[in-house]
Parts: sequence; structure tokens; C-alpha cells
Amino acid sequence: MRHPLSLGILALAMAASAHAAPQAYRIDPVHSAVVFNVDHNGYSRSFGRLRITDGDIRFDPDNWPDSSVTATIDLASVDMGDPAWDKAVRGSSLLDTDRERNARFVSDSVEKKTNDEGVLHGKLTLRGTTVPLDIPFRVNRVGRTIYGMHTVAGFSANIVLDRTMFGMTSNTGSIGTPVSVWLEIEAIGGGKGPASHDKDTPDAPAQ
Repeated sequence: MRHPLSLGILALAMAASAHAAPQAYRIDPVHSAVVFNVDHNGYSRSFGRLRITDGDIRFDPDNWPDSSVTATIDLASVDMGDPAWDKAVRGSSLLDTDRERNARFVSDSVEKKTNDEGVLHGKLTLRGTTVPLDIPFRVNRVGRTIYGMHTVAGFSANIVLDRTMFGMTSNTGSIGTPVSVWLEIEAIGGGKGPASHDKDTPDAPAQ
């Protein structure tokens, strides 16, 4: 017969494993991006892309509220498909990258909605202004790479931002105020970050 003390220790160990710390990931800039579009004089929607240069994700598939996200976005990396348009968007009336090159998002909490959907609650600092955001997101996949060298977590999210909330109040007659933003994120487990990406050749992408 097992001693009651042994049973108690076993129960505590099982409880501890059920509430294990979330896995740490580093955002992979190669497979992650911020894509946005905005109305251009009512003729079309102009698309742009920004690069995520650094970020950390802590994610526990069994305990989403214990997860967190931080990310740094290089505003000077903006790509509108035209050098002159890129320069204009980087200018003081819009992203103002000479004053502050980076934007930064820091989560406050993570809310689970369904098995693969949730809401990320946090704050975005852009052009020196910090605004609270609620970002709906989807967990696409968490799994090992094709060679099993590391674990990758993939997420998608989208949100509509009001650019005037960050002080971008110019050109409202020609450039739309609401900006639609999509985020596609891949993050590498174990804190390895993009340095481990070169082990996966282009002919053998992660599955």
C-alpha cells in the first residue's frame, strides 16, 4: 500500500506539470511581417509592409492567459513599392522615423476565445504615443520543423487602426484615416531566434 505522503507528493507533481511555464519563442523576422493598406483618394487601397526586427512570445497551448508577447517594428523598413512613396511615408507627417525609428507592442493579457482563436490585449507605442489595443488572433500551428531541430509557433492577426490616434493627422483628404493591418508571425522555440533559420534550406521548408 502506497504511503499517504507519497500520494500527496505525486498529486503535487501532477499539479505542477499541469501548470508548467509557457514555452519561450523568438519571433523570426524572415517569416514574419506587418502588412497594411490604406485608402488612396478613393481610387484604390495602397499596400505597405513593415519588418519586425525583434520579439519574444511566451505561449502555453494549455493555458493561454499565462502567455505574453513583445515585438519591435522597424518603421524605417516601410515598403510601399516605390522609393519616393517610401520616403514620404517615413516623413514627419506620417511615421516620422527620424524622431523615433521603432514602434513597440507589449501585451498585458491573452484571452482565449476558441480552440485556436483569441484576443491579445496590450499597448502599442508609435511616434511617442501609447495606445491600448485589442488584437484578435489565430493560432495556426505549433509543431516541429521538418528536420525536428526546433519547435515553431505560427500566428495570424488583423486589426484596424485610426492613424490620427498616433498624431498622423495630415493628408486626411487624400489618405484614409483607418488603416487595416495584418500580422503574420512565426516564432522559434527555445530562444534560438532567426540564427537557427539558416539550418533549413530553401528546398526544405518547415512543414
